[in-house]
Amino acid sequence: MPDSSNHISSPNLLTDTFGRHISYLRLSVTDRCDLRCRYCMAENMTFLPKPDVLTLEELFDLSKAFIDRGVRRIRLTGGEPLVRKGILTLIKRLGDEVASGNLDEVTLTTNGTQLPQMADALYRAGIRRINVSLDTLDAKLFEEISRRDRLEQVLDGIKAAKAAGLKVKINTVALKGQNETEIPAILDWCLAEGLDLTLIETMPLGDIEGAREDSYLPLTALLPGLNTRWNLRPSTFKTGGPARYFAIEGSDNRLGLITPLTGNFCDGCNRVRVTCTGRIYMCLGQDDHVDLRAALRSDNPDQALEAALGKAMIQKPKGHDFAMKDNRMVGTVGRHMSATGG
Repeated sequence: MPDSSNHISSPNLLTDTFGRHISYLRLSVTDRCDLRCRYCMAENMTFLPKPDVLTLEELFDLSKAFIDRGVRRIRLTGGEPLVRKGILTLIKRLGDEVASGNLDEVTLTTNGTQLPQMADALYRAGIRRINVSLDTLDAKLFEEISRRDRLEQVLDGIKAAKAAGLKVKINTVALKGQNETEIPAILDWCLAEGLDLTLIETMPLGDIEGAREDSYLPLTALLPGLNTRWNLRPSTFKTGGPARYFAIEGSDNRLGLITPLTGNFCDGCNRVRVTCTGRIYMCLGQDDHVDLRAALRSDNPDQALEAALGKAMIQKPKGHDFAMKDNRMVGTVGRHMSATGG
């Protein structure tokens, strides 16, 4: 595929008003997904019309604009990124940016359903590390949480990813009354499979069936029990994301915690999210955004994107407002996680 004429070259690094340099882009390539996880989206979702979604060429042009401004890591998200038609073309072009030294890595977060047939191609395209969302090893509970009977498909996908040479990290949302008693077994399984595990607190994003507080499980309540069974030591290991990691005695693998409600991680925020429609959200927990699609599709995309990204850096807040108050979640955001990019 030939290079686009819309590529932007600028010496300006992306730095917000708090002096934080943006080096990490989470780029959604689709709002569509083949699962319907209850904490992420509604059963009957209304998906975006095709003209609203950035083309693969536009997604690459946007990626180049961020790379030229100092972004070193790009994570592709969704929805489920691997259901986007032609996605391997975009991944290969970003993989070429890694090979040329312009980018440190391109990674993706996936639910794993497409990995059985795509893992080898992902490795060839330049992916070396992926996150797989997996909230349970119980088939019945998996179907209840995701509203789809796909556990075996996901487990086969993880095997395929490992066989292809991809480093796999498991992401598990901790859900009170659902998978909380299973989390030690999930960690056991990860250690046996040689996989890192990151536990994530549920966040107040989007309207779902029931109250989010009913399934909210603070990771501070889980950690003492896990530490009793495994000797966990705080680690300085970083991947560029929000997780804080623990080394596990007797293992080369790690346990990560993402705690938006019990432990704000915003001070060192180095990332922004861009939706598949080209909206840049400077904070997952805020509604402020800037329209990059309009800039991309303007008569002068170089100048328009320069202005739009400058505006985004000015508007990037110090942090989100997620919190628990009187046993209720506050700081809620109306859009679903699948619309923002996981």
